[in-house]
Amino acid sequence: MIIYNVTVNVDKSINKEWLDWIKEHIPQVLATGKFKEAKLTKVLVDDDEADTYSIQYRAHSREALEAYYTEDAERLRADGLQRFADKSLAFRTELEVIDEYSVNFK
Repeated sequence: MIIYNVTVNVDKSINKEWLDWIKEHIPQVLATGKFKEAKLTKVLVDDDEADTYSIQYRAHSREALEAYYTEDAERLRADGLQRFADKSLAFRTELEVIDEYSVNFK
């Protein structure tokens, strides 16, 4: 399983506007059919000027992620870049899930 992780540092002056936007953006990314699910998380760091978020998309496969890059990524990134380019900074990483564990209390 491949996780496509987008970490975004957001200036506090636009935090609410960006959060409203990303909550609409994530379903658009999922609508491409390339991902199974997504999680929006806040990175817990002390910073007076910015908040940091991580959006983790679980890709159906490596091929699905590559298809997203080829077919959808540029178009879907454009709106965020236009709106928030000078007040946010994003970087992307790919993670391969090696194994998953959970606690099962009965």
